[in-house]
Order: sequence, then C-alpha cells, then structure tokens
Amino acid sequence: MPRPKKLRFVSAYPRIQAFVPKGVPHTGEISLSVEELEAIRLSDFEKLDQETAADIMDVSRQTYGRILSNARSIIGNALITGKVLKIGGGNYEIRGRRRHQRRRGGRIS
Repeated sequence: MPRPKKLRFVSAYPRIQAFVPKGVPHTGEISLSVEELEAIRLSDFEKLDQETAADIMDVSRQTYGRILSNARSIIGNALITGKVLKIGGGNYEIRGRRRHQRRRGGRIS
C-alpha cells in the first residue's frame, strides 16, 4: 500500500475554475489541480524562488519543483492544443482553516 500524499497548503480556493479557448474548436479538456495552480501563482506571479514557495506550501523544494514542472506542462499543453483548462481537485488544505476543513478531490481526466 503506497504512503498517503501529504496535504499541500494553498492560500485560497481559486475564483476562476476554467479557461476556454475562444475562436477555435475545443480539442478536449485537461485538468490543473489547485496545488499546481498555487505553484504557478507563487513562482510566476509572485516571483518567489522555489525554496520560499516550497516553505509556504509546506513541501520539500524537490516536491515543489515537480508540482511546478507538471503545472507548466499542463498549461502548455492546453495553450498549444486548444484544450479547455479546468482547475480543481488535488490534495490540498487552505492555509488558516482548521484541519477538519480540508479539500480533497480527484483529477478530471
């Protein structure tokens, strides 16, 4: 039996839940988890280094790097192929909430 994944901390649940290409036919859907979006926000929007961002999400720097790399790959795939990008699911906890208010969800295939 594999070890359960540790929850990753995120600042808030995203207000935007999908991006849809305009003016081109949709070629499918791809999913970005909430913690992957948080990694993009911390590195690319907030301009934090990976060590600081990893501390904020309460994961190792190596794990953070994997989350960020996977998120960039998913976003690139959606942009290049014209797929709908859905945001949701994952294994995370919203920072500042009590431990019993966790959010967990599966990926959309």
